[in-house]
Amino acid sequence: MLKNYIIIFLVSMVPLIELRGAIVYAVGFHLPMVQSYIICILGNMIPVPFIFWFARRVLEWGKDKKYIGKFFTLCLEKGHKGGEALKQKAGKGLFWALLFFVGIPLPGTGAWTGTLAASILDMDFKTSVVAVLLGVILAGIIMGLVSSGLFSGLGVLFG
Repeated sequence: MLKNYIIIFLVSMVPLIELRGAIVYAVGFHLPMVQSYIICILGNMIPVPFIFWFARRVLEWGKDKKYIGKFFTLCLEKGHKGGEALKQKAGKGLFWALLFFVGIPLPGTGAWTGTLAASILDMDFKTSVVAVLLGVILAGIIMGLVSSGLFSGLGVLFG
């Protein structure tokens, strides 16, 4: 079981997959949900301060480099686009917009993109981290419910 906990912890750190994929793994392998949620949340949140403080600088540094420039530019554009979309929709409710941006489990809207967008928008670090954390918790709840229903439904069909 320790091996599975390590897997969900590490999967939670991977961009694009994050906690959303790790929760599906945990439900699929019948891991205890409370422990799995805590492990996935921790795994998803560990990169957040590094993304906030360093990702934008690294991406800006690398955007004109030969081999990595296109990818780094794509990441910057995605973060900028996400940030601007949040800003336009939210107005003064940027905290809530960031929380729901991260919390609604759609492709490209997780903690990595949300934190990068917050950094590009020059949001306050503490406010950003709290919004992202609450968004990650919300995404975990949604994915847990969806995954449990999906696996239950498959069990009925193929059980």
